[in-house]
Amino acid sequence: MNLQIISAGLASIFSIACFLPYVRDIFRHTTKPHAYTWLIWTILQLIAVVALWNEGAGVAIVPLIIGSTLCALTFLLSLKYGTKNIKPFDTFCLVGALLALAVYIFLHDALLSVILVTLIDFSAFLPTLRKTFVEPETETASTHLMSGISNAFAIGALASFNPTTLIYLPAIMSMDFILGFLVLFRKKW
Repeated sequence: MNLQIISAGLASIFSIACFLPYVRDIFRHTTKPHAYTWLIWTILQLIAVVALWNEGAGVAIVPLIIGSTLCALTFLLSLKYGTKNIKPFDTFCLVGALLALAVYIFLHDALLSVILVTLIDFSAFLPTLRKTFVEPETETASTHLMSGISNAFAIGALASFNPTTLIYLPAIMSMDFILGFLVLFRKKW
């Protein structure tokens, strides 16, 4: 069996598994997702799926498709169970995500789109990072850590290594690990 397919399969398993404790904790009312973050992540992952597919990423997009679907589900759950701690900066990040979508649609430039998606994904990460620092009990560390592992396997599943395919996955992997370890660190204090 091809190593890329094995990596994509493992990434997909971790992609699904990382959401199970998060969704469980949402229904337990111990995790309160930030609606803007999850909406932005849904939009950005869909842009990344299309851009990476167009640049030859191959099966590495499968876990991203799963992830974007589960991000959309989390966004929908956040409307009822999420935090109401929305700040103007959060709205700014949402507008940025919508601008990245517009750039991709109108310019059809995969590299520029992935750079923008990565930068905006980072900005979307900031509201949850802020919320997690202040309210660490509202996040599930294992979700972010397993998502980081999923993205590491997705990198191993890439069929083509070029700037477009090598920007987004390592960036979101790093953000997931940072958030996961922040939750662990802050919950101990």
